[in-house]
Amino acid sequence: MKQALVRLTSASVLAMWAVTGAASAQSMDQLIAAAKKEGQLSVIALPRDWCGYGAVIDSFKAKYGIQVNELNPDAGSGDELEAIKANKGNAGPQAPDVIDVGLSFGPSAKSQGLLQPYKVSTWNTIPDSAKDAEGYWYGDYYGVLAFEVNKDIVTNVPKDWSDLLKPEYKNTVALAGDPRASAQAIQGVYAAGLSAAQGDASKAAEAGLNFFSDLNKKGNFVPVIGKAASVAQGATPIVIRWDYNALSDRDTLKGNPAIEVVVPKTGVVAGVYVQGISAYAPHPNSAKLWMEHLYSDEGQIAWLKGYCHPIRFQDLANNKKIPADLLAKLPPAEAYDKAVFPTLSQQDAAKEVITKKWDSVVGAKVN
Repeated sequence: MKQALVRLTSASVLAMWAVTGAASAQSMDQLIAAAKKEGQLSVIALPRDWCGYGAVIDSFKAKYGIQVNELNPDAGSGDELEAIKANKGNAGPQAPDVIDVGLSFGPSAKSQGLLQPYKVSTWNTIPDSAKDAEGYWYGDYYGVLAFEVNKDIVTNVPKDWSDLLKPEYKNTVALAGDPRASAQAIQGVYAAGLSAAQGDASKAAEAGLNFFSDLNKKGNFVPVIGKAASVAQGATPIVIRWDYNALSDRDTLKGNPAIEVVVPKTGVVAGVYVQGISAYAPHPNSAKLWMEHLYSDEGQIAWLKGYCHPIRFQDLANNKKIPADLLAKLPPAEAYDKAVFPTLSQQDAAKEVITKKWDSVVGAKVN
């Protein structure tokens, strides 16, 4: 993960800024100089073992000589917004300059006036569905719902959601959470429904509930929260979870048992995290330079080393910029071509239906 990040030239950055309408007209050299004058950056809620962030932070410090204050690594998205509010008048290191939060918290932070706009030089390669048009927040990485399969038990690995209904998968399929409370589990139900509804988002929640009702009636659904341990022990031989968690489990288990991670052929649903710069950032230039660091080709690839799909993954793949050894550790690149990024309204609507109707439609108590 300790790959140095590339320095963009002033000319290339200015050219891209002209195209994207970025908030700043600084050249890259001017931005670097201004950031070095500030001398530090405060980040929050970034565990060093999450998405390869340790190496990303260390490479930023090494490259620019800027001190990074790592605040509350285990904080949640809501905590990050509260930290901005609590430190509005604080120009010291305890005030976060930047945040990394779940998708729904980006628009929320913007509406509360907690963010300032900034468009990185690679702005045009970030999918429109994963960024604020004005540059207040922008997707950084994502995972897709995948099947984590214990191959010692499941010899015929399922390839799509409909396969899970087959008799051979009796007592094998689990979710990685309680769908009445877990966002990951809710998205799992939604993804199955999106497949069953042939991509119709308006019908995905109901279709997902019906799918799991059938799965439960057939005896294929295991009402246990799936984890690496339950997969390894055979209690939940197939778990529906974010691909980066499944891929990490594959490494952790080291072939005991053998794990295969499958991105389904249909109903490929992505969950996104987003970046933003605090409206009250004590070090705004360091914050902007940090964003340039994260959204460069090498910065995005550094996240990929931690199995988190960088938001510019498709652009990097299309231009053959992803190292072959990294690609070899991932499901085939084309498996992600059909990834769907549900809008906030779609997520909220699905959550409302799934959490309220799970008991009555499916009736399985997951714990």
